[in-house]
Amino acid sequence: MERKTFDIPALSEAILKGDRIALSRGITLVESRHPDHRKSANDLVRNCIPATGRARRIGISGAPGVGKSTFIESFGKQIIQSGSKVAVLAVDPSSPISKGSILGDKTRMDWLSTNENAYIRPSPAGDTLGGVARATREAIILCEAAGFDHVIVETVGVGQSETAVRNLVDIFVLLLLPGAGDDLQGIKKGIVEMADIIVINKADGENLSAVNKAIGFYASALHLLPLKHENWQVPVMSCSALFDTGMEKVLQKVMEYFAKIGSFVTENRQQQAKYWLKESVLEKLQQHFSLRSRYPFRLKRWKNKWKMDISSHLKRQIRFLLFTWMH
Repeated sequence: MERKTFDIPALSEAILKGDRIALSRGITLVESRHPDHRKSANDLVRNCIPATGRARRIGISGAPGVGKSTFIESFGKQIIQSGSKVAVLAVDPSSPISKGSILGDKTRMDWLSTNENAYIRPSPAGDTLGGVARATREAIILCEAAGFDHVIVETVGVGQSETAVRNLVDIFVLLLLPGAGDDLQGIKKGIVEMADIIVINKADGENLSAVNKAIGFYASALHLLPLKHENWQVPVMSCSALFDTGMEKVLQKVMEYFAKIGSFVTENRQQQAKYWLKESVLEKLQQHFSLRSRYPFRLKRWKNKWKMDISSHLKRQIRFLLFTWMH
């Protein structure tokens, strides 16, 4: 059976015009693991890169049950009502047994899923660690090229290991629950020290007392950590995404972050480019020299010394990665 071919120039042009169907096809292409699709995916990303770099990239993480999808629905509504467009890349956990994912985040964002200024794309995490999918960074590029000036990345949500998203976004918003072991969790580093804004969700009804205690715990814990930016103290806020209360203040704080840390964003993206270049090259090396092959020592030598003759195909891949992540 013949595999589907892609007209990359036409697909690129359609994405740049904001065609949502073309955007979905493009993300499907960059997520494909089939070797025959790799060159087409690289060409597509290369064509879209010149139209990127102007969007705000926002990472949102939190433990299961914290209300990430409800929060993003309400937060995205605030963004659209301010006159902008928002794309949501929701990463869903994959079963280690069946390898499948439910991809149900879109069903919990009714308002956004029917709004012409919003785009939601659920993707399986697969075997990628750190809370994001393998091709999330390429998907961000395509969404920006399609004209979305805010790109939200929602992580899998499994806890303290959700840190890879920090190397994809400009600002990292951490959602927490009131009364969930705050006295102990508040003094942990891990994911907490990655956050640029901490939001205690579900601040409604009988939770209000617990919310105020949680704010105190985390505010105290943050004073024990060094400042990441000299002109930004990580705020601890509360909201009720279910009832849309406090969401406007969250958006205002996000915009304040970009206003105060604007110069850092450019520098941070350059550092992220170096990080993902290294990760991508190592991924290509693992594909090229399978760990199950009879040459496992070659991969180890590459990781440690980065000295070795490699095939022209791998060299082309590395040149593409350099082009992609240094622009």
